[in-house]
Amino acid sequence: MAPSDGFTAWVGRLARAHTRGLASVASREGLGGDDAVDAVQEAFVTLLTLPQARSLADHDEDAFSLLGAIVRNAARNARRRHHRARPHVSIDDEPLLDEGLSIDAWIERAEEHAALLGCVAKLGEIQRHVVTLRLLEQMSTAEVATSLALTPGNVALALHRAKAALQRCLADDEALVV
Repeated sequence: MAPSDGFTAWVGRLARAHTRGLASVASREGLGGDDAVDAVQEAFVTLLTLPQARSLADHDEDAFSLLGAIVRNAARNARRRHHRARPHVSIDDEPLLDEGLSIDAWIERAEEHAALLGCVAKLGEIQRHVVTLRLLEQMSTAEVATSLALTPGNVALALHRAKAALQRCLADDEALVV
């Protein structure tokens, strides 16, 4: 077999014909210019080491598809290696950020939340539904009225009475704690 007709000549022709397209595949996977060309070269080296590569010499379309898959995989691996190669700062070396609330403040908020839930549970059924829909679900008065088959005036009155009952309940709970 003459060198111009052999397997390596076929690979050379394949490289000249498809390098640009394969490099664009690597670019779409997030690699820059030089890294994309490196991924294409890595794909050709991989192709040369595959036992079935010689059988693809008569099937350029299949070879291009296989090379595309190899380039895509090489590009993804390169991206992962690049991410892992970035210097990572140990969490032990980083100062803790003050996000505002202390542990005691979080505990106090949790206790207030529990007290509020207890007070909501003491409300009547309609008031509980109105508070839930109006304040927690943030539905409009008209939407709550439609949902509960009430008039908007009844919804407003139930909400007003529920808020007053919640304030009394929470004030009573605070008086018990002190």
